[in-house]
Parts: sequence; C-alpha cells; structure tokens
Amino acid sequence: MKIYADNAATTPVLPEILSVMLPCFTENYGNPSSIYSLGMNALRAIEKARSQCAAAIGAKSNEIYFTGCGTEADNWAIKETARRLRREKGKTEIITTNFEHHAVLHSTQALEKEGFTVKYLPVSSDGYITANQVSDAITDNTALVTIMYANNEIGTILPIKEIGAICREKGVIFHTDAVQAIGHVPINVTTQNIDMMSVSGHKIHAPKGVGFLYCKNGLKLDRFMHGGAQERGKRAGTENTAGIVALGEAITLATTGIEERAAKIILMRDRLIKELSKIPASRVNGGCKDRLPGNVNMSFIGIEGESLLLNLDLAGISASSGSACTSGSLDPSHVLLALGLPHEIAHGSLRLSINEYNTDDEIDYIIETVSKVCAKIRAMSPLWEDLTGGKGGFERFAPLLTPIK
Repeated sequence: MKIYADNAATTPVLPEILSVMLPCFTENYGNPSSIYSLGMNALRAIEKARSQCAAAIGAKSNEIYFTGCGTEADNWAIKETARRLRREKGKTEIITTNFEHHAVLHSTQALEKEGFTVKYLPVSSDGYITANQVSDAITDNTALVTIMYANNEIGTILPIKEIGAICREKGVIFHTDAVQAIGHVPINVTTQNIDMMSVSGHKIHAPKGVGFLYCKNGLKLDRFMHGGAQERGKRAGTENTAGIVALGEAITLATTGIEERAAKIILMRDRLIKELSKIPASRVNGGCKDRLPGNVNMSFIGIEGESLLLNLDLAGISASSGSACTSGSLDPSHVLLALGLPHEIAHGSLRLSINEYNTDDEIDYIIETVSKVCAKIRAMSPLWEDLTGGKGGFERFAPLLTPIK
C-alpha cells in the first residue's frame, strides 16, 4: 500500500487542473506582452486566473500580483514594505511570531541586519498567540505586522480577523502568510482586515512555481523585480501562463465546498490523533480547538524523527517531521522549540497532513504502522532503554507525555 500523507509539503496536480494547463504549452503559448492574437489570448487567460484568485479571497482583480511561490510573496511584502516605511516615515519596527515559516523569519532576520528592530511574539504551549499580544507590542515606530494564518507544522489557526482589526485601528499594515490556510478554511481579506497576503499554488493541487501576493488597493507596493512591465510594472519577467492558469483553476476548486470537505477530513484527523495518542510517551503538538482540518503533529520520545520517517517510507507511507523546507536539517523544529518542548521530544516528531483523497482504510494502516514502527525503533533506542530500564529521567518529561505503561 502507498499512502501520501504529506500534503502540507506539496500536493499532486489534479487531472482537471492539468487539463487547463496543457493548451498553454501547445496552443495558447504566446507571450502575454505581445499585441498579436496569440499573445492576447494568453493575456486573457492570465486575467481570468487573476479574477479567479481575487474572487476566492474576496479581493479585487487589481489587488492580485502573481509570483513564483509563496516564499517570494512573503519576501516581497515584508522587505519592500518595511524599507518603504522606513524611507517615507522613519519607521523601523516589525512584529511577527517566533514560529513563523522560514520565508518570514529569514526575511525579518535579513531586515535586522539592515537596522530594523523585530519583535518575535512568543506563542503559547499549544501554539497560539492573542490579538492582545499584538496590540501590546505595537508602537508608534511599528511599520508592519506579519503573522501567519495557520502554522505549517502544527496546524494551529491564529486569530487573523482580530489581529487585522487591531492593526487597522492603530494604522499599521498587516500581512499574513496564508500558504497553509488557503483552501482549508474560508478566507475573506476584506472582512478579516488583511492588508497583504501570500499564497502558493502547489499546496492546493496547482504546480510548483506559482503563487500570488494580495495587496489591498491604496497601499503602495514597491517594485520587486526590475525589467519589463509585467504585473503592472511591479514584477518583471515573462509570465508563467500555464502555472497561473492552473492556480486560478486550483484556487476556485479549493475554495468551493470547504466546509463539507473539512468535515470529512476532521473525522479522519481526530481518529488519527485519538489512536496515535495511545502510544506510550507520546504527545499531540498544537491545540485541537483551532487547527487545520488535515494536520496531525505528534512527538514520540525515544525516537528520532528521521528514523521514523525512513521506516514509514519503507512501509509505503510518505510523511514529514516538520516543514519540508528544512527536512534536510538535523536540528529540532524551531516551531516545537517555540512551544517550550525540550530537544528530546522535539526531535521525535511526526507530521501527517491528510486531505479528502485519503481513505478510512489508509487511516487504519497509518495507525497500525506508526504503532509498530515506534515499538521497533524503541527496542533499539538507548534513550528509551534508559527511560524505561530503571535509570530514571522520564519524570522530567512526564508532564508533557502520555504515561509509559
């Protein structure tokens, strides 16, 4: 059996999305900047996709700027907005959280080297922040607040509407990275007080290499790439017509019937959490009250995440130990450390991200296999032997874990 449970890392391109891409390679392949009919046809396809993206998030078409990915959108929104406000208003402070995606964290760290001050708000042990934390952190020197919509590793959903309202009240620009949230929860940038938002296509069954930045009308958006006049003079480079068309189709499909899909996925997610929590010395990472429908993140002490993933792969299960962008790193997840977990627990994490295409039989197989693999690895683990063999030490982890039976 082959089971894909890493949809937070990337998703396959659906046949119906691939079908709208193919003509862009073979028939409608003109340069959208050209004035002859072949080019104008490509331009019309791009503008249709722009309208689709806008409609999906409650925006206007001229508020959508296509990018190469969500990371690019984050870099564009954060760096160029901060630099502009320092130049125009002398503001040099940015507010974010300590468990953002690295596309945000590395952008703010780069700005720190340019002289900006960044406040990294601490998250709770369940992975949440409050709107009051943001309100208390904002000063007259705050240029930008950038806080993710939902965490990519533990799936917690943050109070975006409330944070946006505070930023609106205090006259501070609010950006959110919604790469993980789009298509899984309803998003309306207008009613949720969002000024700028980043989206990536390959998380919602479009191909890799396409995303967009939403920027509210009235906000000045500085040019990100110099060259041609594409994207209304803000991002030069011949457009990726096929990718953009695919993104338009994908976001339309992903944002239609969200509630019905989520209800099905949540049942599978909750069963995974319930059954995997029966494994001794395990824990669920992140709260379950406001959590992405398909996200399961757990830690198993006495187990290295890499060993767990490799054994699951041998059993036909594709999963993750955290962000796919850092999967080659041996360091524990910065997200789990931000929750206050010790390295010993953070190292043994497993992220399963499922969607509506997973089945109950697959969930059964995952539960059975993870349980067997954990037992197998622990039988060879010196740490587990120490914890259960009378040498002690488990007591310092016990408050964070299910009991060892």
